[in-house]
Amino acid sequence: MRNRRQKRNALRQSLAVFRYSGRAIALVWTTSRALTINLAILTLVAGLLPAAVAYIGKLIVDAVILASQNQVDSYRPLLYVGLEATAVALLTGSQRGLTVCQSLLRVLLGQRVNELILQKAMSLELTQFEDSEFYDKMTNARREASIRPLSLVNRTFGLVQSALSLLTYGALLVQFSIWAVVVLILAAMPAFVAETKFAGEAFRLFRWRAPETRQQHYLETLIAREDFAKEVKLYQLGEMLLERYRDIFYQLYDEDRNLTIRRGQWGYLLSLLSTAAFYVAYAWIVIETVAGRISLGDMTMYLTVFRQGQTTFSGMLTSIGGMYEDNLYLSNLYEFLEEEVPKPQGKATKGINSKDGIRFENVTFTYPGSLQPALKNISFHLKPGDKLAIVGENGSGKTTLIKLLTRLYNPDSGRIRLEGLDLQEWDVDVLRRRIGVIFQNFVRYQFTVGENIGVGDVERIEDKELWEIAAEKGMAQPFIEKLPAGFSTQLGKWFKGGQELSGGQWQKIALARAFMRANADILVLDEPTSAMDAQAEYEIFNHFRTLTKNQMVILISHRFSTVRMADKILVIEAGEVVEEGTHEELLQAKGRYARLFYLQAAGYQ
Repeated sequence: MRNRRQKRNALRQSLAVFRYSGRAIALVWTTSRALTINLAILTLVAGLLPAAVAYIGKLIVDAVILASQNQVDSYRPLLYVGLEATAVALLTGSQRGLTVCQSLLRVLLGQRVNELILQKAMSLELTQFEDSEFYDKMTNARREASIRPLSLVNRTFGLVQSALSLLTYGALLVQFSIWAVVVLILAAMPAFVAETKFAGEAFRLFRWRAPETRQQHYLETLIAREDFAKEVKLYQLGEMLLERYRDIFYQLYDEDRNLTIRRGQWGYLLSLLSTAAFYVAYAWIVIETVAGRISLGDMTMYLTVFRQGQTTFSGMLTSIGGMYEDNLYLSNLYEFLEEEVPKPQGKATKGINSKDGIRFENVTFTYPGSLQPALKNISFHLKPGDKLAIVGENGSGKTTLIKLLTRLYNPDSGRIRLEGLDLQEWDVDVLRRRIGVIFQNFVRYQFTVGENIGVGDVERIEDKELWEIAAEKGMAQPFIEKLPAGFSTQLGKWFKGGQELSGGQWQKIALARAFMRANADILVLDEPTSAMDAQAEYEIFNHFRTLTKNQMVILISHRFSTVRMADKILVIEAGEVVEEGTHEELLQAKGRYARLFYLQAAGYQ
């Protein structure tokens, strides 16, 4: 009883995997209705014509024999030959048309599926990108999803085509013997069962080894990307990285080889059954012909129909097995696309007290999977026009605080308010448009200079006048004017004619990017001048303070020459505020800030 229940559950699970077939067909239909209709019509034609060609072949043989005995006119065999030539031409045209439709759909569908994946990626929370298991799910979806929907649809249409052909073959073959049809079906079943079993094993291998595949891609990136090349060469890492890459490949290859060999061996052994069944039927049909129970034309037709019927039925079962495999891979795509993403509930576009600024109230946050809080009970108040500096060692929680302010994460406890409203009540897009941010690891886009600045306000990314204003505010204008094509100069080395900038120049581009948001009243600068010398940094912050009189500014920096310009300084250690005050007040307190300040000042003496 228990075994029967287990078998039923296994069967139910196997059939459940086919639930993606309808969705794949719907996806193809919405991608191109015209191509899908053409595909269906051509499939119908290609499915019906093979049996017609076999039957006309029988008519030709019988007509030739009768004409040689002067029982029919001599032109009749030629008439049948012309009819067969027409049918073959139509069959060839339908098959060619199917290939054309499939090729066009492959391109369109690949693009459509990739767009769906990228659109989903755009909606994900930062926590999901940082979850390795979820990242593996996205990797699996991207690796196979662009080809599997079309493969599934092609196999579905192929199954319909084979079914039509098989019905017509069966209608002809049953005239010879119903047992010939039974032999044809039974001979193909073992190979189908084996293929389905191996398809499931191949999918499990694919799914399990996503981390290894991602690690391989990472090693490729380290070896082949220009931004890693200097260090890889300097530390002579190339051979070590290549060896790791090779080890992962052979680990995966061994698994693939074992599966491929077993699949090939069983496939060969089981194909012998089909061959044996064909020759048993062959001998049977020859005996019937010799005995005079069927004509020579009938013999020719039955042999052709049995051979093609056997091939068609095997193809049907292979299509079903392939559909099962495609559905397994499509489960990756739809699991990813259906991953729940918390939707922001906030709708507010305006605060209740525009003069209240930003308040952190006992904010605590722990990264997913971490045991130690990154921030603990953080509280401070930043009024409109105030400049706040945050100092602390690496890993103390400074950048985490910025991620919470920009709602890349949400606090575990406590609240963050802007103009009297909890950040959760704000429309997230409205909130983020009010904030200009430069992260320490800002993106160096392989775009033109103007576009690198323009991404700071995507709605006005092509506004050349605003580029110039932002570049001037970010003190990037002088070196941009010296570039070969000014704001049209391609940056980076990925594309032809690209120019590379120094670290300090890139940081000025990033500063200009923050100033693109002309209406932003909150500016966040995370180590914005770490690649500049002390003199350039001092000039930028004097200039910056003049430009941001009415804006709230949060500055993270290790250099005390800049943070001393702030109205208030927070000293964070292990996620907690340990000191707070102005530069002078903190020096007088003779605490951690004072020790760090004098230690750094001694380095300049």
